[in-house]
Amino acid sequence: MTNNFKEKLGEGGYGCVYKGKLRSGELVAIKMLSEPKANGQEFINEVATLGRIHHVNVVRLVGFCVTASKRALVYDYMPNGSLEKFIFSKPKLHPVQNSVVSLTAVRGTLGYMAPELFYKRVGKVSSKADVYSFGMLLMEMVGRRRNVNAHAEHSSQTYFPSWISNKVDQGGEVDIGEATEDEKGIARKLTLIALWCIQMPPDDRPSMREVVEMLQADLTSLQLPPKPLFYPPDSAQPVQSNSYSTTDEVSTTLDIAVDLA
Repeated sequence: MTNNFKEKLGEGGYGCVYKGKLRSGELVAIKMLSEPKANGQEFINEVATLGRIHHVNVVRLVGFCVTASKRALVYDYMPNGSLEKFIFSKPKLHPVQNSVVSLTAVRGTLGYMAPELFYKRVGKVSSKADVYSFGMLLMEMVGRRRNVNAHAEHSSQTYFPSWISNKVDQGGEVDIGEATEDEKGIARKLTLIALWCIQMPPDDRPSMREVVEMLQADLTSLQLPPKPLFYPPDSAQPVQSNSYSTTDEVSTTLDIAVDLA
């Protein structure tokens, strides 16, 4: 199915993605999970949740495979690549500095992970951590750049969330270049929602249900969010616990399975 995992499409914090082909001839993307969780039922629950997501902008889950300790998710193949590839193109090589720290206690991508994953007194780890990550993604979509850019034209723009927060707080508008008034309105709406999502205290962030309602609402109905903090209190202590999961338990499972052979 994968031709011995010959064509690698990408790699993330949870595993590698390979190009594959079903017996029907349909092309698929196969995500091999690097460190499968010991709880098999939890994996099935996650698969069931993914299988119920149907949206034009979300890649469809075709099926899954569990063989001994190996677990894989099979998605529709998107020939144009991911949103990250579309926005940022090819990654650039850079020397590893002392600031690049390898973390093993929590799972995720630095820059998108909620502060409560690292600092106990920020708040409890919950589904609001995913809201924080979504807010950071919205920031990059609005800015059309990485949230951290050491080569920004001005030093104040190095960390985009902080820069745009100051601009909004001062009554400024989001500069997206040549755009219609409708497009400018959408950019401002996404910015306000993103700023709500990246609030430091988890309780100050909206739920994902509320985020969806905000995305569907008019710009005039959105309240201006408080200026978010980007550094935890000095008294906060780093988290020492192991990885976490915020997946809700579900009782149904997908009846689709595929053979990776």
